[in-house]
Amino acid sequence: MASVHSENNPLGKNSAYIDSYDPTLLFPISRAESWKAVNIERETLPFYGEDIWNGYEISWLNDQGIPQVAMAEFRLPATSPFLIESKSFKLYLNSYNQTRFANKENVERRMAKDLSAAAGGDVKVAILPLNHVFPAEVKAVCIDDLDISMDKYELDPGVLQLARGDHGEPEGVVFEGVLVSHLLKSNCPVTGQPDWGSIFIEYKGPHIDEKTLLTYIVSLRTHQDFHEQCVERTFWDIWSRCKPESLTVYARYVRRGGLDINPMRSSDENKQAINFRTVRQ
Repeated sequence: MASVHSENNPLGKNSAYIDSYDPTLLFPISRAESWKAVNIERETLPFYGEDIWNGYEISWLNDQGIPQVAMAEFRLPATSPFLIESKSFKLYLNSYNQTRFANKENVERRMAKDLSAAAGGDVKVAILPLNHVFPAEVKAVCIDDLDISMDKYELDPGVLQLARGDHGEPEGVVFEGVLVSHLLKSNCPVTGQPDWGSIFIEYKGPHIDEKTLLTYIVSLRTHQDFHEQCVERTFWDIWSRCKPESLTVYARYVRRGGLDINPMRSSDENKQAINFRTVRQ
């Protein structure tokens, strides 16, 4: 399958916006690629989850040639071997603009078939009306005002620590709750463009030092990787460093090109991501 640096990759290139249906526009990228760079086999990692994509610029023509507009929710399983490059996803969705479909169910079926083939997994598609109401944002404790100091911005899992008592010993306290930071920023690995978001961490286990967690999140500021892989890396670094009993990492990224990407990775195989929206989304 194509590499990030393949000559067929649409990233960083001028692209004609094709408005007639064309599934060949989709560009899959191996999820295992970035893990191989750090000598880890992705299938050995202890997480489950999915990627939720929300599309806000969905349109097609009905049988009478009248434009239909909607939103859409796409759920890609984390078990699929490929993620879909976001620009190609946008170009693919635009290819529906001047294509006729009898109803939205036909649009859903066509999208689900194409996306499942590209991702190598069962992608679920739901066309949403413009008055769709998203669930309320997950309640979480924000850690952004903690007193930390930064002088370098290189991803370093070694900064993650458990909370310690006055004499440097682990607290021995079990923490259970949801923490959030809105300071998440990473960069596209090809174009270098910034990706902004909020990251929710549902954690149960030995009390994590929240200042070191915030330091770690801010250190992603110059890290170059796709949204999905940043979340997977964050999950793995917390899991391997802090040894929680359970862990869920869920990022809600700000939309670009009419799409937002929201990867969730969890130690709970049955965990399902709630598709809420943050104020920036």
